[in-house]
Amino acid sequence: MPATYEPIATQTLASAAASITFSSIPATYTDLRLVFTGTQSVVTDIFYWFNNDQTNLYSQTTLNGDGTTASSGTNLNRANIDVNALKGEGSLTIPKMITIDVFSYIGSTYKTALFNFIGDENGGIYTAVVLGVSLYRSTSAITSINIGPASGNLAIGTTATLYGIKAA
Repeated sequence: MPATYEPIATQTLASAAASITFSSIPATYTDLRLVFTGTQSVVTDIFYWFNNDQTNLYSQTTLNGDGTTASSGTNLNRANIDVNALKGEGSLTIPKMITIDVFSYIGSTYKTALFNFIGDENGGIYTAVVLGVSLYRSTSAITSINIGPASGNLAIGTTATLYGIKAA
């Protein structure tokens, strides 16, 4: 990572878990980046949410592609952000990669984030790339981030690292 990125915490699952949570995020950075690599026990979408808030304060717009077709979608008034909306959920054995960039996370305005999902099944039906933007309609500082599947668990070995960006 560039010199402006500082690792805040890394979690690697030693046992299956419903989600990964980063809490008590310090208010000493301008922006955040979450990098997730892992698999799960059930083929389903992966979501993220802030401050343990799963009320309908989230909206998202996505661009999706699988090498054959492209699509887009918008979801309003959601309880979380679906990082692989409109595309296949991927493999149970081949890791997927997700990055989430959260801007001005301590500011007193609504919070925006850019995210991407890359899932590959070696050219199989679930190969997908999703790029999206999300809005969290809260003026509270973000102090925690959760990421996890709609059902089932994240698998052993799934890793997530949260970075603080010093001066974006």
